[in-house]
Amino acid sequence: MKALKIPASMMVAALLFVVAAHAQTYTLLHTWPINPGNTSGIVPPGLMSQGRDGELYSTISNGGLFNGGSGTAFKITTAGTLTTIYNFCALAQCPDGSVPRGGLTLGTDGNLYGSTQNGGKIGGGTVFRLTPAGVLTTMWSFGTLPGDADGGAPNYAPFQGQDGNFYGSSNEIYAGDGGLIYKVTSAGKFTVLGDFNFTNGWVPNLPTQGTDGNFYGTTQIGQIKGTSCGLHGCGVVYKMSPGGALSVLHNFSGYVSATVYDGSIPYGALVQGNDGYFYGVTNTGGQFNQGTIFKISASGKSYIILHSFENDFTIAAGDNPFIGLTMGSDGNFYGTAKAGKYGAGVIYQITPAGVYTPLYNFCAVSHCPDGFNPATMMTQHTNGKFYGNTVGNSLGGSYFYELDTGLGPFVSPLTQSGKAGATVEILGTGLTGASSVQFGTGFAAFTVVSDTYMTAVIPSSGTVGNITVSTPSGTLSSVRPFKVLPVVKSFTPTSGLPGSSVTITGTNLLGATKVTFGGAAAAFIVNSDTQITATVPATGKTGKIAVTTPGGVATSAASFTVT
Repeated sequence: MKALKIPASMMVAALLFVVAAHAQTYTLLHTWPINPGNTSGIVPPGLMSQGRDGELYSTISNGGLFNGGSGTAFKITTAGTLTTIYNFCALAQCPDGSVPRGGLTLGTDGNLYGSTQNGGKIGGGTVFRLTPAGVLTTMWSFGTLPGDADGGAPNYAPFQGQDGNFYGSSNEIYAGDGGLIYKVTSAGKFTVLGDFNFTNGWVPNLPTQGTDGNFYGTTQIGQIKGTSCGLHGCGVVYKMSPGGALSVLHNFSGYVSATVYDGSIPYGALVQGNDGYFYGVTNTGGQFNQGTIFKISASGKSYIILHSFENDFTIAAGDNPFIGLTMGSDGNFYGTAKAGKYGAGVIYQITPAGVYTPLYNFCAVSHCPDGFNPATMMTQHTNGKFYGNTVGNSLGGSYFYELDTGLGPFVSPLTQSGKAGATVEILGTGLTGASSVQFGTGFAAFTVVSDTYMTAVIPSSGTVGNITVSTPSGTLSSVRPFKVLPVVKSFTPTSGLPGSSVTITGTNLLGATKVTFGGAAAAFIVNSDTQITATVPATGKTGKIAVTTPGGVATSAASFTVT
């Protein structure tokens, strides 16, 4: 399959074909050169993240200036202008790491975070922080000896959790175990959380943190032996508490027949939809044993296969997805798969209800001037457009592309919940001249730092709902509802008999649905956003007072004494 020296007229024809056939606009923005090893170094998962400056940041696993090509970190504009910001193995014996595969994620401090598979102080890879200007700090170096319990050779870049720490996964290949989930602080303190041992999964993909604070993810193999996947099992969906307690929500059983089937070998991270379900893909299994798209509830009680991929070029739908989904600003999900109409890959959309639509089939024109093998995760920029990469092969075909589906600009907060008074960082497009910011129905104080970045203070009048920003070009809204967390500041009296009245003061108490004393439910009246009057229940025990609202659960610092 060739991908070089293509006349411009052929490329234009390919792009016009896409617009006419699917009402999408596909644009090539940059060509990735072939690096040592006969690849471009663009490999999955290869996450791209939007920075405060509006540019996209990620990594290349090979190439660069040092040690024969140990990889680079880069930023690229939405017009395709590339800037290399770091060359790995810049130091003798590579203590700064080498072979970064996972891409980069954005932290609330404005820095980028990632991992390398090799290098570090001991050789098992690293977790690192990188400033947009290219200053790298190694946060953790993985070990390579069998007794090293921290694992090594991570595939994924870590992400920042609700507590400000960074979470990632390691396949633990050097410890001889089934992989683990780790936590590392910004200061570099490393903690092993979930540890996999086959019975609860093996080879974990990167988890995602749900709105409930727990972590949800998949493992590529493990759990059930003797299924269609053989002795190694077909993988699981797992749930992990913030403290590291693991539980299995679903055991994949794979393909048995066209009427008895499940997914198998899940890849990529799960993504939580606005309906609370987690959405993901499996590489194989399903009705045609070519992979699936599924959704699962946080409890695991509801599991639904939304789509079974089929290896049929005539329907142009693709098969065997190798990377997870991206939720778009319209609430639908977008991803890529192999094959498709021309055998070179496909970009697709699927709704939460399971309506599947191929959006673009690669290699529509001879010699594939539009690239092939789209195996890295797509990112939606706040300008509304999707960006991704094709891997190609040793002859070329590796490109950075843009897909315009007609979605408009939006804003993206770096956190999805917070207490009144906290500062929230917001990415966007066209923020200059913004006149107001709202959290639900509450107006917030804000500062526009640049056209693509602003901060806002959560108002005490904020309610659960989308963040909206009024700009000269229109109103921009966040994709997900922002949860303004309730706070219990005090209560009076501090003790009392069952049946007595207690006044609870705090913030964001409107809409309270439950009040408990030591875990026992109490009758209550919401007086205002800052006050609740509750009656000590007959079954109440000495303990903390908790208030549940649409924004979450607030617990008192002190205990109420039942006399």
